[in-house]
Amino acid sequence: MLVKWMKQRKQKQPSETIEDIYLIFDKSSDYSKYKRKLNDKEFEISYFQTMIDIDRLHRDVLPYLTEAETSDLDSMIELVPIQNKMITTKPQDLRNKVMEGFIAIRDLEDLSTVALIEAGLASDREVTTPEVEFSVAGPQESFIESIDTNINLIRKRLPLPQLQIKEFTLGKITKTRVAVLYVEGLVDQENFDTMIQRLQDLEFDQILDSSSLAQMITDKTMSIFPQLINTERPERVSAVLAEGKVAFLCDGSPESVFGPVTLVEFFSSLEDYYLPWQIASSVRLLRFFSVAFSILATPIYVAVLTYHYELIPKDLLATVMASRSNIPFPPVIEAVFLELTIELLREAGARLPTKVGQTIGIVGGIVIGQASVEAGLTSNVLLIIVALAALASFTTPVYQMGNTIRLIRFPFILSAALFGGIGIAFCGLYTLAHLLHLTSLGRPYLEPIFPPRVRDWRDAFIRMPFRYMSTRPVYLRPRDKGRFNFFRAKEKHDIDE
Repeated sequence: MLVKWMKQRKQKQPSETIEDIYLIFDKSSDYSKYKRKLNDKEFEISYFQTMIDIDRLHRDVLPYLTEAETSDLDSMIELVPIQNKMITTKPQDLRNKVMEGFIAIRDLEDLSTVALIEAGLASDREVTTPEVEFSVAGPQESFIESIDTNINLIRKRLPLPQLQIKEFTLGKITKTRVAVLYVEGLVDQENFDTMIQRLQDLEFDQILDSSSLAQMITDKTMSIFPQLINTERPERVSAVLAEGKVAFLCDGSPESVFGPVTLVEFFSSLEDYYLPWQIASSVRLLRFFSVAFSILATPIYVAVLTYHYELIPKDLLATVMASRSNIPFPPVIEAVFLELTIELLREAGARLPTKVGQTIGIVGGIVIGQASVEAGLTSNVLLIIVALAALASFTTPVYQMGNTIRLIRFPFILSAALFGGIGIAFCGLYTLAHLLHLTSLGRPYLEPIFPPRVRDWRDAFIRMPFRYMSTRPVYLRPRDKGRFNFFRAKEKHDIDE
């Protein structure tokens, strides 16, 4: 009955006409319309003042309209030297194009036909250096909010006709342009179809940023671990497209999102490929150690002081006991207090203006930490551990994964307070089981650890020399697996030596 009632209600609703669209436009204060006589015929020209370039209207549109020999719209707009123009009788075209910065022109004797000419106001900022993924070596360009400029930055690095772009509109209210990029002949068709299907199946009224769009199409939306990577660097998108991945851009967002990805990719930086492989591998291993330290340092402190005093060396036991002699709280309370204090300082520093935020982060950390130790609220040993754990969490190159690492420390701390070392072990096993269950666009999240792929270990925890990275990642299932001929490259290298 409900379905039948909805169908009847939909049938009773009158269809929207062009005149209805004009009436809606006319309610806005920034909407302008005026009549102008062109070739002995009266036309109405209308547009939103805040959406178009007035100089372009008077320079590139109006002078050419009067040069037509006839007074029909087809002949008139044919002379206008602007590429994006059309004649339509569809109300939806009128609504969408005018809101994108088009000028509407209609003959007052034929109100059902409208000519639309693009004259949008360009208000994009210039391409600047990356702020989130900053690196010392390598290109210093980042995406901006214009999707056309972002596509240009990628095409400059991949000047291939095989670089294909599929564009469509998402959001019932925002009408946001979304472009999916892939390299034909490399990308696995299943990965591409999965990305396209998930984006096109979305039914949401507003799409404001690529980050929110990425959350809507992830495999496990309830997981705290990101399953797609956001990046503001064009060269990273170009590199992953050349591997056979799929990326998408969202108009109004200075970031691109690509997938499928694995867990180890969140700890890989572009700088790893600009430095010698020995240094890059050492730095990457340091990141993995830093993440483990950031997650486990404070929970181990709580577990040891609560249940496992025998694990503390005798020479260190006196120092630890002296630091806690005046602390009235159990270890878990002081650990949570300090962790929350660090998070408050970090969040305050991120939200305040840059210069003030840096001052708050440095001065606030020193003052509050020293004051809490002198007041007997926390021990100086724990203060050092929490500070080092906070520093270690900053080594993660991808911001989304850094947020995850900041949050999962707290379940580990509570498990350590309740069950000691066994609680940490069980919490770690639960996290591992969760990671084994995750996928990215249907591909294994823990690859090459599980399932084990020996070939992909060459660019996992360490980065091997480029001459040993002759094939693309196995889990992507690229159509063209090889990057170059390994044996020919090795033979040439041996001759050079």
